[in-house]
Amino acid sequence: MSSFTEPLTVTDLGKGRWRLEKGFRYYVGCLESTDYIDVPAGYITDFYSVPKPFQWLLPKAQHGNQSAVLHDFLCTEGKRGWKESADIFNEAMGVLNVKPWRRTLIYNAVLLYGKVSGKKW
Repeated sequence: MSSFTEPLTVTDLGKGRWRLEKGFRYYVGCLESTDYIDVPAGYITDFYSVPKPFQWLLPKAQHGNQSAVLHDFLCTEGKRGWKESADIFNEAMGVLNVKPWRRTLIYNAVLLYGKVSGKKW
């Protein structure tokens, strides 16, 4: 199973922004995989970018936030395709035990946004 190497440690910067205080590594696919993502300390995130009517689905304090930071980082870096980034996000939510119905809803929303916005990377 995939894994995060460190717990999420952030500082609230206000206005919906948080700074990662301790970097973490996420192993894709399985623990100790050669495919991993390093999210550095100091990275700034907004956790989830969600229209207001749907924010109740993703409370900021939810334990799945580390997967949101990972996804933000993947999107910011642009080194993986939109679909691959969404797939890794989905996998990471599973690692964090996000409820399957919520995970499916979030994942499909991310894919829909990518399709509507024409994201290619």
